[in-house]
Amino acid sequence: MLVILTEDQILAPQQVCQSCLLADSSGQPRWRQGQLRCGHIISKITERQPDQYECMMGFRIANIE
Repeated sequence: MLVILTEDQILAPQQVCQSCLLADSSGQPRWRQGQLRCGHIISKITERQPDQYECMMGFRIANIE
């Protein structure tokens, strides 16, 4: 499940991505084959952290399983 992380909140992508020009036709992040296509991966500090990405709009997105 993808979530958007801010300094003090965890948001659903629907709350942010629907207004993004890079989102897919359903207003979701462009997530394909386990990678965020509208952003880049961020290095993990520890192996226990979920995969995190920074989208082109500057939001941090985490893949929580």
